[in-house]
Amino acid sequence: MNALNKMSVPREKIPWFPAIDAGRCTGCLACLDFCPRGVYAGGPEKRIIRVERPYECVVGCSNCRGVCPAGAISFPDLEEITVLIRTLRKNKDC
Repeated sequence: MNALNKMSVPREKIPWFPAIDAGRCTGCLACLDFCPRGVYAGGPEKRIIRVERPYECVVGCSNCRGVCPAGAISFPDLEEITVLIRTLRKNKDC
């Protein structure tokens, strides 16, 4: 089991969630259809996708990035997030 699977850090303290580049997003809804956690919201009427529930995103998961044909989804650096989680655990700042 890796360090991200056993967090013991409140999810709200971990800034791991997708960001959508509105200039690149085509509104294809692939991310919305793909994510089983309901992180994304939007609809076909406006084809505007947004990150609606960021803290439902599983820390370390970035699979939706791969289904975006426009390459409009990005995530924070996983190594930086891992260091943050370790620091929070060590300092018991949670």
